[in-house]
Amino acid sequence: MWDAFFRTGDCRQAGRRGGPFDAGFGAFWGGPGRGWGAQRGGRMFGQGDLKYVILSLLDEKPRHGYEVIKAIEERFGGAYSPSPGTVYPTLTMLEDLGYARAVPEEGGRRIYEITPEGKAYLAEHRETVDDIFERVAQFSAGLFGGPMNEVHAAFKEVARAAYSRAMRSTSDTERLRKIREILDRAAKELDAL
Repeated sequence: MWDAFFRTGDCRQAGRRGGPFDAGFGAFWGGPGRGWGAQRGGRMFGQGDLKYVILSLLDEKPRHGYEVIKAIEERFGGAYSPSPGTVYPTLTMLEDLGYARAVPEEGGRRIYEITPEGKAYLAEHRETVDDIFERVAQFSAGLFGGPMNEVHAAFKEVARAAYSRAMRSTSDTERLRKIREILDRAAKELDAL
């Protein structure tokens, strides 16, 4: 049963609801084959990588499924958050394989912890795990460090100006059309770079 899971992979991008990453990183960076996940068909992690990430997080300390999601989001500086539809099936698979166990708590919640078998599996694949976290660190450093901070600041100013003018002109269709045209031109110029 889990052979198909490992062959097909377990990750689909899902950004925070309502945020700029809502459509997922593949869509945010222009679709599969662009950006960080280019070698992975637009996916944040490669096939089966998420199980290593989750096991590593459980090795640090027991966590609820929600805490696993938040910990991954934190590692990406808030720029990526896996969907519950990705994390919970992976936790179930890790349970089925004997690498993790769910301990019931009051209120029906479950906290997941790594098993001795899970620790051994993680140790066997330490090089893979280290590679995954190195890629995550490089991604975060590239997205939030150095010159990218200037791009973020400029983007923030464009968004502020566009929304500020648009919100003051919700009934002025001509002004809204001009704002849209300016943004369309900027997008085309950036795509042409």
